[in-house]
Amino acid sequence: MGSLQELLAADHRRVLEFFAVGLRDVSDPSVDQQELLYNASVLAHYAQVSTQADTEWPAPTNLSDVFDHFVADASLLRDSQMMEVAGAQCLFLAGFFEDQMRHRYNIRWYAELGSGFFSRAAVHEHSARKARLLGAIAIGFEAWRQRQARLSRALRDQPYLLPPS
Repeated sequence: MGSLQELLAADHRRVLEFFAVGLRDVSDPSVDQQELLYNASVLAHYAQVSTQADTEWPAPTNLSDVFDHFVADASLLRDSQMMEVAGAQCLFLAGFFEDQMRHRYNIRWYAELGSGFFSRAAVHEHSARKARLLGAIAIGFEAWRQRQARLSRALRDQPYLLPPS
């Protein structure tokens, strides 16, 4: 029961570490560590947020959610935080859930959209350091999307996440 108790007690740090290690495993050693941690934090966040959350942006259920919330509403285009959320949701769904989304959505189009969201977030970000990170994510969006998709497949192919007892 100890393993199950540890699993149920997974906090944000453990989830972040899980995704950071996974992304390192599917990435080139020269990958930027700040970008890797940012991507791991996106995966960790959405792994722990319900699609029905009411205290913050809920996890999107599909790419239509992203379109409805961020493309159809042009008033958010100058809001750095909202553009970052939009980019992160595109990255999460078009990357980690690529195999599930590709049958209904044009992944390439959503990847370009996500990159654009991150670019807008960088332009309107007040912190120079964060603006540089968001800009780098925008430029490397497709590579990060592909890494997230590889990680998803690698995790799906593992027969057990917990060691058998």
